Amino acid sequence: MFKKLSGKTAIITGSSYGIGKSIAKVLAGEGIKVVINYSKSEDKAVQVVAEIENEGGKAIPVKADVSDSIEVGKLIDTCLKEFGGLDILVNNAGILPFGSIEDITDEYLDRVFRVNVYGAFYCCREVVPIMKKQKYGKIINISSISGQRGDNTTAPCYGSSKGALSVLTKSLARQLGPYGINVNAVAPHAIITPMMEYWDEEKRNKTKESIPVRRLGTPEDVAAAVLFLASDEASFITGQIINVNGGFLMDS
Repeated sequence: MFKKLSGKTAIITGSSYGIGKSIAKVLAGEGIKVVINYSKSEDKAVQVVAEIENEGGKAIPVKADVSDSIEVGKLIDTCLKEFGGLDILVNNAGILPFGSIEDITDEYLDRVFRVNVYGAFYCCREVVPIMKKQKYGKIINISSISGQRGDNTTAPCYGSSKGALSVLTKSLARQLGPYGINVNAVAPHAIITPMMEYWDEEKRNKTKESIPVRRLGTPEDVAAAVLFLASDEASFITGQIINVNGGFLMDS
């Protein structure tokens, strides 16, 4: 569909399962060489690579905790060494916490922000010099509806971290536009992933009724938006938070 994407290289953080896995497979299906990043689930990452290669794509698994700037540096270096370049960065890795503000310890608060915000910042800081030099790049951050309207069922530090990610998106878009670098975010809602396995039938049905298109989202819905933003067809789009929520939240 997007012929100019074939041969380009992408890193998708946290892509061994869920939304990240779908993004990796969709990008690989367009001929993009993908780095499957994981921090713990090596077996799942290897399986994603196998699935991509079985479908004729190219992928490698790379372990790195994005909350550690040194590991992020090694992640980028591995991508450059194995694939010879980097064109697309998808900051997908994240922690989804639950509980009230009283439940969140200092240590857990720090962990959420280090992964959800610092991780994306570290990755961007590493790839921007590369993209500036080649006068081309696509950075796509996976935010959340909670970053725009606040938390409901998730812990209040989650929406705060995603709100920070959305503002980082806009800040980088303003600063990097002159270098041919597009920076956007995708904000999903009600996407059925392994993280949502706790949703019972009643909650699922109630959520469907609140969504104009009357269904829950899939990881592929998010991946489709990411694919478009990664393409040259989206070259005049930057600094945007693209809602993928079936119309639940609409821009005013």
